[in-house]
Amino acid sequence: MSTPQDATPLTTHIGAELPYLRRYGRALTGSQKSGDAYAAATLEAILEDTSAFEGNIAPKTALFRVFHSIWDSSGSRIEDASDGLEAKAQAHLSRLTKNTREALLLRSLEDFPPAEVATIMQIDLSEVEHLLSVAEQELSDAIQGRVLIIEDEAIIAMDLEALVKSMGHEVVGLAPTRTDAVEMGKKERPDLILADIHLADKSSGIDAVNDLLGHFGEIPVIFITAYPERLLTGERPEPAFLISKPYVEDQVRSAVGQAMFFSSTETLKA
Repeated sequence: MSTPQDATPLTTHIGAELPYLRRYGRALTGSQKSGDAYAAATLEAILEDTSAFEGNIAPKTALFRVFHSIWDSSGSRIEDASDGLEAKAQAHLSRLTKNTREALLLRSLEDFPPAEVATIMQIDLSEVEHLLSVAEQELSDAIQGRVLIIEDEAIIAMDLEALVKSMGHEVVGLAPTRTDAVEMGKKERPDLILADIHLADKSSGIDAVNDLLGHFGEIPVIFITAYPERLLTGERPEPAFLISKPYVEDQVRSAVGQAMFFSSTETLKA
């Protein structure tokens, strides 16, 4: 099957954008399982009906619009939310203005212009602008916690520290290596880990995170990488939250706000 926009097969368009749809689904739900379930349902719906890709709509916008139709029809529910992190997140989400997180993620994390956000969510542009104006404040007010930053570039680490603090969170440490990260993390248990992947001493931020998760159990993590699609292959356990390098401030704010919903530590103020 082909798109009306050009001669490129629809499957090629979808394949190119699928990693980013999966990233969005995970950020929205806080879970690899739930996010991928919504992405899979989106693909099934497209196989049954490709009409969403007709007309002048861009393939990526059409793909995300089908996702949103399914998300809305499900009641924006997180699967298996009877207990644990998902249940805690669902309780927090119920207190937010409807659709604020969706609009913020589409605009900041996925970089859709407001007009395309309106197309995806099937709402008026004026409503998108209103949702964006309240989303960041609601998220920062909803939960505040303790953040460990694993980043070997000093300027970037300080920039992230200032940004996280401006959202009302406490930074418990700036770790440039795996060894430093594990030491700081065990000393000052964080509610959220913000981690680069490649560190200065050639150690791995992924290894540092795995060490801390092995010690503490569940802690939400945001990974920073120049190649997010390489961590969204479906071939191994994958992170729920990814920020692409080079990042912009709104991406970090959005991802931190979403990830904090999925922390189970008692130090969170909700």
